[in-house]
Amino acid sequence: MKPRLQATLGQQLVMTPQLRQAIRLLQLSAAELEIEIAEAVESNPLLDWSEASIPSNGDGSHADGGHDGAKNEDGYVTETLAPAEADWGPNDGETWYERTGPADADDEIPGAEQVAEGETLQDHLLWQLHLSHLSPRDRIIAVALIEAIEDDGYLREALEAIAETLGAELQAGQDEILTALHQVQRFDPVGVGARTLGECLRLQLSTLPDDTPGRSLAHTLANGPLERLPKVGAAGIAAELKLDPVEVDTAVQLLRSLDPKPGLQIGGISNDTYVAPDVVIWRQHGLWRVSLADSMRPRIGIHRGYEGMIRHASSADAHYLRGHLQEARWLLKSLEARGETLLKVMRCLLHQQAGFLEFGDSALRPLTLREVAAEIGLHESTVSRAVARKYARTPRGTIPLRSFFASGIETGAGGEASSTAIQAMIRQLIDAENPRKPLSDARLAETLKATGVPVARRTVAKYREAMSIPSSQDRVRI
Repeated sequence: MKPRLQATLGQQLVMTPQLRQAIRLLQLSAAELEIEIAEAVESNPLLDWSEASIPSNGDGSHADGGHDGAKNEDGYVTETLAPAEADWGPNDGETWYERTGPADADDEIPGAEQVAEGETLQDHLLWQLHLSHLSPRDRIIAVALIEAIEDDGYLREALEAIAETLGAELQAGQDEILTALHQVQRFDPVGVGARTLGECLRLQLSTLPDDTPGRSLAHTLANGPLERLPKVGAAGIAAELKLDPVEVDTAVQLLRSLDPKPGLQIGGISNDTYVAPDVVIWRQHGLWRVSLADSMRPRIGIHRGYEGMIRHASSADAHYLRGHLQEARWLLKSLEARGETLLKVMRCLLHQQAGFLEFGDSALRPLTLREVAAEIGLHESTVSRAVARKYARTPRGTIPLRSFFASGIETGAGGEASSTAIQAMIRQLIDAENPRKPLSDARLAETLKATGVPVARRTVAKYREAMSIPSSQDRVRI
């Protein structure tokens, strides 16, 4: 065959610096984002603090009069109120959803700050495990694996040692533990649960599209030659494998764009006693309303003075300013995408869990990351990053966004009840019990079964212990 040139048209996703920056900003907490922005303004002369601009309606006119509303297919109302009608709270980027109960005349936004514990990597993984569809046996094994994962995300403990911690009662083989480990390795952050650097990189590569430039070769390098890369370099690897140096360099650059310690993405700085909300949820005129909190709308912009100097500066200075200008635009675009993604997830949560906001835990319906991701057209890991270490200010206080998610149990009526709702039912039954004759776990299970919620006694005991409620013997009061 004779060599020839051929042009093809196609689409592919490349892990660009902008995309990596957007992913990293999405998983930051409010405190971390504030630090990130402050450092960017300090290091980039093209960024400057500025006052928030007046929001417009998209056609150049300001939102300063009238309101219009329209019901969507699900019967929820989305509308825009004028500042004259909504003279408190944020007034841009807002969404309203219809309440399931009567409107109150004294609706208020609750306090801005609330005491909260920082989320660890184990908390983040256990939360995802709670929402996964694993058998009780696999769930016990997965908990043991998660507890053995170190802060940087690696599992350095041998599978034999983990099998010993499970005890003789479970008697799980290595194959069974390895199967549960593969499930944990699918959790966010991608690459967690890896036993070596190569496995960590391969897990991250597996989430990229097949047509990502250098993906196949990068996977090969992660399987072996990666350890020799610091000694011989990309050119040496290309000579060993008899490959084009350009292809090897592309694969090496792709590997360098990955995170060698994914576990540090969670719980790095968030040891604060107080948390600032990322979104604000409140009700007005019978509608639920959501908006980004003020702290999530950083008032930064392009420094127009330095931007104007580019055309008159020397070639070296102009090159320096153009580079920082491009970085500033990337940051502003990533911050905008972060806010849009967060609002997109919150609109879905309001649509699914309006009853939870109105009536509390007893009305929380089963909801998983997969359901939300499918509804809004995002990947599960993106939804997980969007809600990780994020908080919502609601009429019920400042709560973590993961409170909107819960696993479910089928009821006798053909529906599902969330585990959080069942815990609320158990607490209500215990609060109303006779203190001289407390309800046993078996009696609680029978009562729940009579109401259409078939729960085993062991499940009732597990939920009771999770709520730090003592057993019936310890609850006896004479």
